[in-house]
Amino acid sequence: MKSALKTFKALADPTRLRIAAILLRSEVCVCELTAILGMEQSRISHQLRILRDADIVEDRRERRWIVYAIPEGSRPALELLLENFLKEKSAESDEITQDLARVKSCLKQSVRAEHASSSPSPRRTP
Repeated sequence: MKSALKTFKALADPTRLRIAAILLRSEVCVCELTAILGMEQSRISHQLRILRDADIVEDRRERRWIVYAIPEGSRPALELLLENFLKEKSAESDEITQDLARVKSCLKQSVRAEHASSSPSPRRTP
């Protein structure tokens, strides 16, 4: 019961629900989420921490990036929940539909690669 409460509490926030929907579509890093959601990195990182603490999201290092994904064990239940939510056609579901359209565009534009080329190179100490 505690696990279900933790999950529903984590998904009760509209931003976290949007992030979960995006991660069901594709694995992404924080810089890609900032481009998709139009939010600051710190806000997205905070929401990801809450989702990770509720075992809804997992992360892994991919070279210099931390990539976020939905664990395979959580995927079926979360897909069913979001599918039913999107059928309601509320303002939140419209927002999620727009986010999902931006995922495809973001991945096509290689936002992660652009972000890597625009970030300063790490300092080297002699």
